[in-house]
Amino acid sequence: MTFINRTILITGGNSGIGQALAEALQAKGNRIIITGRKQDSLQATLKRNPAMAGYTLDVTNKDAVAIFCAKVLTEHPDLDTIILNAGIMEAEDYTVDPVSLDVAERTIATNLVAPIRLAAALLPHLQSRSQATIITVSSGLAFVPKAANPTYCATKAAIHSWTQSLRYQLRDSSVSVHEIVPPQVATDLTPGQSQIAAAMPLKDFTDEVMEILSRGEVPDEVLVNRVNFLRNAEVENRYAETFGTMNG
Repeated sequence: MTFINRTILITGGNSGIGQALAEALQAKGNRIIITGRKQDSLQATLKRNPAMAGYTLDVTNKDAVAIFCAKVLTEHPDLDTIILNAGIMEAEDYTVDPVSLDVAERTIATNLVAPIRLAAALLPHLQSRSQATIITVSSGLAFVPKAANPTYCATKAAIHSWTQSLRYQLRDSSVSVHEIVPPQVATDLTPGQSQIAAAMPLKDFTDEVMEILSRGEVPDEVLVNRVNFLRNAEVENRYAETFGTMNG
C-alpha cells in the first residue's frame, strides 16, 4: 500500500488538517480532489494549488452529497482513495434550562452521518478498483472525552467503532480501511485553537502522518506519538487520571 500516483478525495480539504494533508499528498505525486463548505476558503486553497480539483459541498445535505458523488465519479473515474475528514467541534452545556440540541444535531450530522453516507455512496466504485482506500479521521478525544464537547467526542468514538467494523467487512475486498487519530492540533477547528501553546503544530502533525502513510505497510490506526497519551489511557490503567487532567 503506497500513497503515490493515486486519486484522492479529501472532504474538508479547504482548511486545517484536511488542507495540510491535501497539499502534502499532492507533493508526493497524487491527484487531489477537495471539498469545502465555504466557497471563499475553497477557492483560496484552489488558487494556491491550481492542480487540485475542488467542489463546494455541504456534507450534511443528503441530496447535495448524492449529486456530488455522481459528479465526482463522472469527472474523476480513477478515484481510488477517500479521506473522510470534514468535521466540526462546538461546546455544549447540559446544565442550562432548557438544553439546546442544535449543536448536538449539527455535530452528529457532520461528523458521523456524513462520512457514513459518503462512504456508502462511493464504496461500489472503490470496490471495483484493484486497490482502493478509505481513511477516516477520528480524534484522541474518542478515547478520553473532553466534557465541554460531549457530542463531538461521542461522534469521534462512533467513527472509531464504525471504522473497525467497516475494515472487518471489507477485509476480503480490494479496499483497505485506515483511521487517522489526531491529538489537539494547532488549527482553527475551535476558536483560538491555533494559538494554544500545547497544541501540536500542524506541520509537525502532517509530517508525522505522511511518514506513517509512506511506510510499506500502513497500520490500521495512524497514530502520531503525541496522541498515545489519550489513545492508550485505558489500556495503561490511567483513564481516570487522564480524564481528570483533560477536564480539570
